[in-house]
Amino acid sequence: RQGNAVDAEVAYRKAVEKNGRNSQANYNLGNALMMQRKDSLALQQLETGAKLETNPMRRTQAYHNMGVICQQHQMFGEAIEAYKEALRNNPTDDQTRYNLELCKRQQQQQQQNQQNQQNKDQKDQKDKQDQKEKQDQKDQKDKQNQQDQQEQQPKLLAA
Repeated sequence: RQGNAVDAEVAYRKAVEKNGRNSQANYNLGNALMMQRKDSLALQQLETGAKLETNPMRRTQAYHNMGVICQQHQMFGEAIEAYKEALRNNPTDDQTRYNLELCKRQQQQQQQNQQNQQNKDQKDQKDKQDQKEKQDQKDQKDKQNQQDQQEQQPKLLAA
């Protein structure tokens, strides 16, 4: 299948070179790149294809695939926007609606994880600071005890 995607990429690149305004060629090139995991390039081609496309159903497919790529890379905000744009073009697309809801949940989970990590980092920093203060107090007390012991030592008279 990978070999077919490479052949398809070559063919669609030629089609785009002949006519850069061919929305279907741009979309198909984006899909061929997506199948090869060339996601950054795929996004560019899908976006070009979507902007050139006049058919709402085909525009939906381009935005849907853009959402999939972004979601796979945990770029949830971008994925959500792509899915919303797909649904604007085809409000009855249940697969896109499902992906949108899943992506929203993943984004919430990501934000929760980031918040938890931030809270843990703050707690660790506070614990470290508390430990340092405790050690400083102990050192100060030890120093004072040592001074007190020296003062209590009998003094020898020099001859």
